[in-house]
Parts: sequence; structure tokens; C-alpha cells
Amino acid sequence: MAEPMKLKAEGVAATPFEIPGSRGQFRIQILNEDAGRGVVTSIVHIPPGGFIPAHFHEAGPEMHFVLSGDLIEHGERLAPGAFLTHAPGVVHGPHESEGGAQVLTVQSWQSHEGQFDFHIAEGEATGGDQPQGGAPAGDAGEAGEALASEGIPKRDEGGSPQERKATEQSLGRGYG
Repeated sequence: MAEPMKLKAEGVAATPFEIPGSRGQFRIQILNEDAGRGVVTSIVHIPPGGFIPAHFHEAGPEMHFVLSGDLIEHGERLAPGAFLTHAPGVVHGPHESEGGAQVLTVQSWQSHEGQFDFHIAEGEATGGDQPQGGAPAGDAGEAGEALASEGIPKRDEGGSPQERKATEQSLGRGYG
């Protein structure tokens, strides 16, 4: 039987990390990666003024736990101790921070094709800025159509936090 993995996060270097369509210099500490399943546990360091556009993931759910700082999720300010989870295909964000934040994140890192699983939601590109790599904004439409054919909405048409939460719960997906 395998021994449990134990580490201190402060012993893991935070490295620069580019997120498509984002603003600010993000860093990431990868704490654990299950390459076979594509699941990664990491601490994402959001810089002061950092911004990640509204987006979705196809490969699996994503969970966030705010460790420190302020995380603004679709306009709602969240403090340390806040927990969020998003089912596959559900648009979430934009994520922002005024003073910076550290967020523990567990997600499926890559798609079934081995690509970084991040798709900017339609109409969410950052005011003329082009994505910095990964999936271009145009790919979200094709991916969204495939998700819709499987009964997963490609984006939340309502947009309010309550409507997004109801959509996620109705999908019946996620960890747990």
C-alpha cells in the first residue's frame, strides 16, 4: 500500500503561470498531480488587480478554497475560508482580486486530448486583449456546442450568481 503524500506548501516553489485572457502575473504552486487522471492540486497566486475572464472546463469539475486575500467571483467578494465548486461545462468567473489572493484549487488539468482545459466563455475576451496561450476565445463556441449536445449548457444565459448556482446544482456533477 502506498504511503500518504505529505509536504509543506511553503517548500514548493511558486512559478509563473499564464492563463488565457488574464491580466496580471499569476504564479502557481503545484502540490500534487495525478497524471493518470489529469487531476492537479495547486495554490494559485492571484496578483493585486489580477483578472481571469469568465470561462469553463470540459474535463471535470473545479474546486477553489480561498486561503488568503480577496477573491471576487462574478462580482461577489469572497474572503478566506470561502469554498466554490464548478461542474464541467458551467461558466464561472470572472475571477478577480483587488489586493491579491492565494486560492487552493483542485481540477482536471487537461482535456481528453491532453490540452490545457480552459475555454473562455463567449463574449468574455478582455477588451481587445488576446489570450496569452492555451485555448483561443474562438474555441469556446465549438466546445460549447459539443457540451450542449450532451445536455451540459455551454454558458449560463442568466448570469446572476443565484442562477449559476442553480445550474451547477441541477447538473448533479462535481466532487462528493
